This record gives sequence, structure tokens and C-alpha cells, in this order.
Amino acid sequence: MILSYKPFILEYKHPFGVSSNTRTSTTSVFVKIEHNGKIGYGEACLPVYLGETVEGTLAFFEIAKPVLAINTDHFSPQEIRQEIDSLSKGNNAAKAAIDIALNDLLGKLAEKPFYDLMGLGKSDAMPTSFTIGIDEEQKIEQKIKEASEFSVLKIKAGTKDDKALINIIRKYTDKQLYVDVNQGWTDKQMVLDMIFWMNEKNVILVEQPMPVAMIDEMAWVTEQSPIPTIADESVKRLKDLENLKGSFSGINIKLMKSTGLTEAIEMARYAKQNNLKVLLGCMAESSCATSAMAQLMQLADYIDLDAPNLLKNDPFNGVTYKNGNVYLNDRPGIGVEPIESLLDF
Repeated sequence: MILSYKPFILEYKHPFGVSSNTRTSTTSVFVKIEHNGKIGYGEACLPVYLGETVEGTLAFFEIAKPVLAINTDHFSPQEIRQEIDSLSKGNNAAKAAIDIALNDLLGKLAEKPFYDLMGLGKSDAMPTSFTIGIDEEQKIEQKIKEASEFSVLKIKAGTKDDKALINIIRKYTDKQLYVDVNQGWTDKQMVLDMIFWMNEKNVILVEQPMPVAMIDEMAWVTEQSPIPTIADESVKRLKDLENLKGSFSGINIKLMKSTGLTEAIEMARYAKQNNLKVLLGCMAESSCATSAMAQLMQLADYIDLDAPNLLKNDPFNGVTYKNGNVYLNDRPGIGVEPIESLLDF
């Protein structure tokens, strides 16, 4: 197998986050693994808050190249993942890129989509949430109009103005909401009161209301919550699920944290076996990694896979979006094709 890679700046259509003056772009490093005339594609998305750099990612790929010097079609992404994982303690996004590419390649060699390789079957279309950033009321109204085809909206919370933000949104739409608090609340009674209030406002789940360390307080909230509480920062990899101890009713799985598809599917299956809801999430990935994650929709209760809709220059064709729903295709592997005019390497 031959590994090659290329950094690429992903540009957003509309800034999102705390205000309209925040991020306008992020960087992904795309990889391709070639073997017997087939090419598997992967992506390491590197938003600033992930804490991984382009330089560190490229250095990791160089270290990983010897592991991928395999000349057989009968390789195991699980075994390669274990060896790749042992090369460093971090670099989760870089590891994810290699794992995604290997699974894409395996599907292309077998001429099967990843969801069939894993015995999942093709999922029906699912509604994805669409992110509405914290902003001035006029701009929030405009963003809601721009998201008219989406049936679920997602907002960032964790500020002193959370109720005001939700009330503004409710002036313009009654669509279902995901609320991502990013560890922003610390008083458990206030959290529970807020969740009950949000439940009346058609909020259908809340992500990571409290800091990671507040396990007991979060368990108290979850036990009484009328809506699912979803672990985000509390969960990166499979081993983290054992430490939840009933503190959440579901988990948000992201490929850039889980080191790729191989571990993500293990996490989703573990969650199902332990009565945890599954939310498939994303960072700011292109259609490459987003299409890879969408392969697991058969295991999902909710999806938050809107990232390609936020990009001006998505360098891949993959899943399609129609009326706010995500549709899988029948292509082998993760179902993507590069747009060579944008990404040539």
C-alpha cells in the first residue's frame, strides 16, 4: 500500500459559533491509500479546538507509512488500527484519516459499501440537525431562513443568555432543537430546571451540560431529565464509555476523536448493548469523513452531520442532502469521489 496526503483549507459559507466574527476556515489533511489499482480516501479534520496541528499530523503519517507497506488484499483494518494506535498517545484525527481510508479501500476491493461490509445494511434517510450560531437577532432570523429545509436545528449554549437565545429562535420557528452546552453549566439544580424548561420549548436532547469531572452531579441530572443527555467531551474513545457510570443517557460519537470507523462502530454497538442513545456527530469535516460517519446511520438514534452544508469548497462528492435528510449512496467503500479540480494529489 502507498500512503500519500495533502493539507487543504476548508472554507465556510457562513461563520458559526459564538458570533459572526469567529471561524471562517479550518484545515483538513486528506489521505489516499493506493493498492492494486484501487484508492481509499480519508480525512483528518483539524479545527483549532481539537488541539492537533497540520505539522504534527504530517509527521505522524510519515511514521505510519511503514505499517502500511502491505502487499495483500486480505488486510485487517482492526489489526492495522491497533498497530497505528500504538505509534503515539494522541494524533486521533490522523489515525482516523488512515482508518477511514483503509475501510474505504477494503470496500472498493470487495466492491461493497462499508455498511454492507459491516453487516449493517443501508440505512433509510435520516434528518440531520443544522447548526445555528449565537448571533444578533437579525442574523439568527436570517440563518433560520437559510436552514428552511432542515427539520432539526442545533444551537450552542452555556452562556448567561441561553434562555434569551432559545426564546429568540422560538419567535421564528418551532422546529426541534439540539442544545450543545459544551460543559457550560455547573449547578446541578439549575441544570435540571433548565432542562425541564427546554423540554417545554421542544428541545429534544442536550449535549454535555456539565464539566467532564462532574460525573455524580451529571448522573443525578440524567436520572431525572425528561430528555436525553448526551455525552460529548466526556467521550472520545471506547474505553471512555465504561467510565460514564450512568451519568448520561447517550453518547456523541465523532470520528476525529474515535480514531476512525473501526472504533466508532465498536462504540455504537457498545452503546446499543448498554441502552445508550447514539448521536453521530462531526467537527467541520468535508463530505469525505461525513460520508464515512453516515455509513453507521443504521445504529444511530440521532445525527448531526451538517458540516458539508457549511462549506464553500467541499472537495468530495458523497452523501446527498435533500429536505434536511442525509441519503446514503451505493458506491463501494465510504461512498465518496474526489472533485479533482479542487483536490489533486
